[in-house]
Amino acid sequence: QVQLVESGGGLAQPGGSLRLSCAASKFTLDYFTIGWFRQAPGKEREGVSCISSNDDDTYYSDSVKGRFTLSRDNAKNTVYLQMNSLEPEDTGVYYCAAGMFTPVQNMCHSDRGVDYRGKGTRVTVSS
Repeated sequence: QVQLVESGGGLAQPGGSLRLSCAASKFTLDYFTIGWFRQAPGKEREGVSCISSNDDDTYYSDSVKGRFTLSRDNAKNTVYLQMNSLEPEDTGVYYCAAGMFTPVQNMCHSDRGVDYRGKGTRVTVSS
């Protein structure tokens, strides 16, 4: 079954760190733009970070720029989101998504061009 599976969520204190993983099953991520989205309680889903299929274009939302880093390991068919200096506003369900050759801006700004989406992992930032 083709799927994306997120892991690594949990409870973190403000200022702490978490690393989310997104593993692809039954397809290779090599040709896919990958994005991380989050949905906070009572809010719409937003694009947090996206990276192009050849890693030459990366997007971070203003709210996470300088704190989050997206990377991919094609050998492991996995994408990571390193989240540092966490804030309570980072609380939400984080989803990864993949779209074949989707422009980064289309995916992260407009949530378009998504072929596969994971079921999400919950992140709670609280003291």
